[in-house]
Amino acid sequence: MPVTRTVTPDGDVILLVSGESAAARAAAHAQDDDLTAVIEITDVAPVSVPHRIRGLARLTGWLTPVRGDDRAGCAALLAERRPVGELLGMSESLDAPHSGRPAWMMLRLEVGEIRVEDLWGSESVDPDHLAGAEPDPMTAHEAELLQHLNAAHADRVADLCGLLGARASAGMTAVPLALDRLGLRVRFTEGPGSAPFDARFDFPEPVADVCGLRRAMHHLFAAASH
Repeated sequence: MPVTRTVTPDGDVILLVSGESAAARAAAHAQDDDLTAVIEITDVAPVSVPHRIRGLARLTGWLTPVRGDDRAGCAALLAERRPVGELLGMSESLDAPHSGRPAWMMLRLEVGEIRVEDLWGSESVDPDHLAGAEPDPMTAHEAELLQHLNAAHADRVADLCGLLGARASAGMTAVPLALDRLGLRVRFTEGPGSAPFDARFDFPEPVADVCGLRRAMHHLFAAASH
């Protein structure tokens, strides 16, 4: 597991790993870009629901150590986007010896292929699109917001059954599953032994921050109550 990671403006993935890791040892002895590697990312719902894995991603490419003049720039990028305490306070800390090897190593994955499977389906993603992608504004808050909805507003979430039309039935349970700038996805279960199903509730317009999300959720719950 990398300590942290980020994506460069060119679409490469920069990974910070322990110098003792298998990836670091393999990359140190590889010749240029002949070491192929796969990053597997699993997206797990932050609330307890049946079938909790929401998505899987596989990034395949070529792994090399970050060397020379690129090291300072990549260290600064990691420190800015995904800080890990004082570890990246000085780029020299990445070279600190530990059991005969650097304590930490920065690796670069030049991405050649991306495959994503999630709640919306399965498809390949052009690696060039990775470079231009922007995080959804709700990403940093999603886990906390879903947990709060589930713990403090379960009754309001259950009211969303009223928007299901013919699919609604008595005794359904509802758990908030996913949240982004465009809407809320809820997993419904009709009873013991029944297969759960998901429903997505779109917001009137995309939200840009938590204040906008609060208004969108109020609008959604108001629609359900009527």
